[in-house]
Amino acid sequence: MSSARIYQPSKDASQSGLARTKQWVLEFEQAAPRETDPLMGWTGSSDMLQQVRLDFDTRDEAIAYATRTGLSYRVEEPHKPILRKGLSYSDNFKFNRTAPWTH
Repeated sequence: MSSARIYQPSKDASQSGLARTKQWVLEFEQAAPRETDPLMGWTGSSDMLQQVRLDFDTRDEAIAYATRTGLSYRVEEPHKPILRKGLSYSDNFKFNRTAPWTH
């Protein structure tokens, strides 16, 4: 049978919100290599499981599904987000800045 990867997706870099980052995703690993069509140049594969992406509310649900269906899986733990110190716009013009103000 094929193997799967269970992970929690990271935040989209172009968006500020955290939508779709709380769920866990089960994706199947690539089983067949991709091939290039000689006529059109399109890339394709005969592996249809690459198109399947399953969403779960918790990590345990995803693991239970993988064990119930007999999949070998690996779990990737999510990275901790880096907390940034919030600064106001007026902090750019303080006299006691560590770096000098330049344009």
